[in-house]
Amino acid sequence: MPHTTRPFGSRIRRLILLPALDLVFVLVAAFGANFLRFESFLPALFPHFWAWILLSLGTALPVFSYMGLYRGFWKYASINELFLITRAVSYRTVLLVLIFYGMGFAPLPRSIPALDGLLLFLLIAGSRFAHRLRGEMFSWRSMQGKKPVLIVGAGDAGEMILREMRTYRREGYNPVGLVDDDPAKRWIRIHGVHVLGGHEDLPRLIREKGVEEIILAIPSATGGQIRKIFEVVRDTGVKLRTVPALKDLVDGEIHMSQLREVELEDLLGRESIRLDEDLIRRSLPGRRVLITGGAGSIGRELSRQIAELRPARLTLVDQTENNLFQIGNELEERFPEVPVSCVIADILDENRLSRLFAREKPEVLFHAAAYKHVPMMEKNSNEAIRNNVLGTFTVASLAVEFKVKRFVNISTDKAVNPANVMGATKRLAELIVQSLTGRGTCFVSVRFGNVLGSDGSVVPTFKRQIAAGGPVTVTHPDIRRYFMTIPEAVQLVLQAGTMGKGGEIFILEMGNSVRIDDLARNLIELSGLKPGEDIEVVYTGLRPGEKMNEELTIPGEDLLATSNDRIRVLKGEASRPPALLLKDVEGLKRIAREGTPEEARESLRRILPEFIQASIESQDRNLYRFQAKNPQ
Repeated sequence: MPHTTRPFGSRIRRLILLPALDLVFVLVAAFGANFLRFESFLPALFPHFWAWILLSLGTALPVFSYMGLYRGFWKYASINELFLITRAVSYRTVLLVLIFYGMGFAPLPRSIPALDGLLLFLLIAGSRFAHRLRGEMFSWRSMQGKKPVLIVGAGDAGEMILREMRTYRREGYNPVGLVDDDPAKRWIRIHGVHVLGGHEDLPRLIREKGVEEIILAIPSATGGQIRKIFEVVRDTGVKLRTVPALKDLVDGEIHMSQLREVELEDLLGRESIRLDEDLIRRSLPGRRVLITGGAGSIGRELSRQIAELRPARLTLVDQTENNLFQIGNELEERFPEVPVSCVIADILDENRLSRLFAREKPEVLFHAAAYKHVPMMEKNSNEAIRNNVLGTFTVASLAVEFKVKRFVNISTDKAVNPANVMGATKRLAELIVQSLTGRGTCFVSVRFGNVLGSDGSVVPTFKRQIAAGGPVTVTHPDIRRYFMTIPEAVQLVLQAGTMGKGGEIFILEMGNSVRIDDLARNLIELSGLKPGEDIEVVYTGLRPGEKMNEELTIPGEDLLATSNDRIRVLKGEASRPPALLLKDVEGLKRIAREGTPEEARESLRRILPEFIQASIESQDRNLYRFQAKNPQ
């Protein structure tokens, strides 16, 4: 709840009451220094005592005002204000001595200035911090009866949260303890609150203290650490909230307003990404960049991160009007200094794209336009071939013609031993850009798995089903997928895109694969519900083209390390000669235009023998496993 402010009363205190109080302190300090030096308040023992008093009164307020002593909000006085008072009193004392001697008032007992300055400092600092102390004592009393919370993490973030709880007592929190796994911190006190144990003590502390909410105050926490806390807490019915991840903190400060619910992305991982920013900044700032599929989830995030690097021009190409309009407006508002052009165009329209390339003159191109929904592409094979294969060929050929310096093709782990039309078309797209290497444009592909929160992710579907009361549908209890967040994927795409020399396929480190069943159940629990009780989980069986487990490499591809531990590179040779691949592409044009969906799939199988084997093996294996789990 926001605080009610009284600006007039606050101004009166700053401009009248505090200066008047400081003048009283000046008098008390002068008489006190005289007493400590001569053991008497009689001014006769201090030559020119009244001159000292008058000069003290005359120099104090101008110096204190100049130093900003009357601009602070002393309710929040901290170490910075203590240093400010020290400097103000010191400057005033030095100035006072110089004027005293300059006017010929001598001699001056040497201990008088030191004693006077010390007493004045104690009086002013004491008065200012007494206001804060009174407020904090009242704050602790007022916390009684408010929501009892535990703070996990007795580091800097935990201290910031605890301090703000004390300051803003209307937030409604009563911190009953801290929890930290560091044994050296056990039973220490931070702002009067004890560290009561480690995370294994949470169930006991929740019962004993009547805790209603737990705040995870560890910005650097990994997905594994958050999962561990989540698993301990989820059966207690206590709400778990967290501070922003380290990468999301702008100035390192953490505030109560930044606290949020734990989300699925937190459970899967918050590990920071190490980027070679110098390499990226040499490759993109000041360049003309074009993004196909600019209105998609990956394209939108690419445009945001690239705009932050200040390209000379940023062009987004897509067929989706609404999303393109929205991202265009967002970029213009956030990055007004970056020229942004949003173009509605079909990547199969060669004439339209040719005029666009001639006008925009792109130097770097990110090709993110693709159809990605596996079951839908099984039913619309012709369109998958047209967009993913022929569209990539059109854009890549124009990149060569218009001398684009760098072409980054966004690929997928489904291109590895493809078991579906979407994966097969993306594998062909990889081969196309490899075949064009050496013609003046540096072509690279970046291969990664599913991204959380993307337009085609399973997560939005699960959330919609949970909001509707269930059931949540999972295709198979054992199906697994690799996941990463959209910003993480795009950061690594930008890094990989700057590393290639031409022809490489980069693979992003996806971590461990995740069971979709676990993902669905975690989402239900994060919604405050129980799987199987509040929300049912129903297994529907694998859909056409789905694999149980995605793979990252094809047999014969050598996976090599790069300078970034989150990126690997494949140096395998293209499986089809460029001339033969060009002939395949020409044949696919006719099939996609005139053939049936089955003829389109057969043409893909002839071009990619691994598509046939992967499809047969995955279907047999998946059917067997599902029947074993769900006996009739």
